[in-house]
Amino acid sequence: MTPIALDPARVAGWRAAWDAMMLGFVPGLPALERVIATAVEAVRGAPPARVLDLGGGPGVFAERMAGRWPDAAVTLLDVDPVLLEVARAGLPPEIGVVRADLTSPAWPAAAGGGYDLVTVVMTVHYLTPAVIRSLYAAARDALAPGGLLVVADLMPDDGLPEVMRVLDPGPGEAAAELAWAQWWSGLTAVPEIVGLLAARADLFRDRPPAGFTADLGWHAAVARAAGFREAGALWREGRHAALAARR
Repeated sequence: MTPIALDPARVAGWRAAWDAMMLGFVPGLPALERVIATAVEAVRGAPPARVLDLGGGPGVFAERMAGRWPDAAVTLLDVDPVLLEVARAGLPPEIGVVRADLTSPAWPAAAGGGYDLVTVVMTVHYLTPAVIRSLYAAARDALAPGGLLVVADLMPDDGLPEVMRVLDPGPGEAAAELAWAQWWSGLTAVPEIVGLLAARADLFRDRPPAGFTADLGWHAAVARAAGFREAGALWREGRHAALAARR
């Protein structure tokens, strides 16, 4: 797809608003980012040389990882045409932006391999269990030996009885939901984006979010079944948790 011309100041505003919105959904994101950095550097004994962010949206997290590790080759992968265009317009050119669909078996070919770190943040709840299982297997193949996969999402506490594992919204989530709706609504007034919004609607018309939220133990078991030699809890804050799996 040929890049379109977007006003840089407007793009920066969209990306800053997205970042604030994600903090509303997951207030612990800054702590998670620090934990990921500490974990991958401890595993490797050095900063990662290649990083892949799956479902990376407009690239806010990818850009922070690139800033943390300026010598690393960082790549973002997503399928949403709107978010990809915002990422391309807002990210520095050294950060790769790849269009690929995580529900398709073809995405690993688009991403390549040899990564030291693969991250999947607030993405797997959109996917079905079968697709998540395939994702773990493909992510393992995309990693270099000893590489680390980190999956962070809604994961109820598997130490609690089933009846207590209710995914109640956090205190800022109602505001974040409103901000989400306003963010997307605001784009409808941007002529350059209208065509991309139509393409997005076509893409997702027959594939609603799965809304799948398994506990961390389920994710660890799936990672081990996919061939990871180690898999376990890396981080938790409220309803959200992160799994780390080492190839």
